[in-house]
Amino acid sequence: MAVQPKLPPPEILLEQGACLLINKPGGLLTQGPPGIDSLETRVKQFLKIRDAKPGKVYVGVPHRLDRPVSGVMVMVKNVRAAQRLSRQFRERTLCKTYWAVVEGELQQERGTWQDWMRKLPDQARSEIVSPDHPDAQKAILHFHVLAKWAGRTWLKINLETGRTHQIRLQASHHGHPILGDEMYGSNLPFGPATSDLRKRWIALHSQTLEFEHPISKETVSQSAPLPACWESLELPPIQETSVSPDS
Repeated sequence: MAVQPKLPPPEILLEQGACLLINKPGGLLTQGPPGIDSLETRVKQFLKIRDAKPGKVYVGVPHRLDRPVSGVMVMVKNVRAAQRLSRQFRERTLCKTYWAVVEGELQQERGTWQDWMRKLPDQARSEIVSPDHPDAQKAILHFHVLAKWAGRTWLKINLETGRTHQIRLQASHHGHPILGDEMYGSNLPFGPATSDLRKRWIALHSQTLEFEHPISKETVSQSAPLPACWESLELPPIQETSVSPDS
């Protein structure tokens, strides 16, 4: 049987009982088939080595981030915790905050985008459709402008619904694609200097995740630092009219 090569360890932001809060790098799959590098595989390998676990290691994945997206996500170490957290994601009882840098300068300082969309069959992308389309799903997000500069806008985004590629598709549909997101119409590069890696990154970051701990019932809130490649954007100070980005 082939031996799994040693993978880079995950960046663990917080470990609280059964929950691991991890900073996912852009360009890495959340989950993948056997033998393919993914965050799930890295976490399993890390726990197996650190905890000297014999046999297979269980890691529950109650949610995912798209491959080119970075930021905080949670994985869990037992089935009961996974089931309870999956319910929170399914019922939208937790809070997820994203940061995005989009092309163009939005006129509104804050607002809501409401559209109808569907995931294209057998394709890893979604599209906007009319409300009467048989596969139409309502997509709602709320945005708040943190800063505008040089033909770009830095947004804080909260999702009311959770559709496949929702933020990416809605931003593009409203004329402001996320930097680096060629799939949804961006013409500006983003990501690490290596051109091959740039194609696997976009300027979308899962900044904060807040949920009820599935075992202790305590509120858990964790933010993730921005990847180093965001420094190339030369983010300006947050506008005085904006509240704290964590609020």
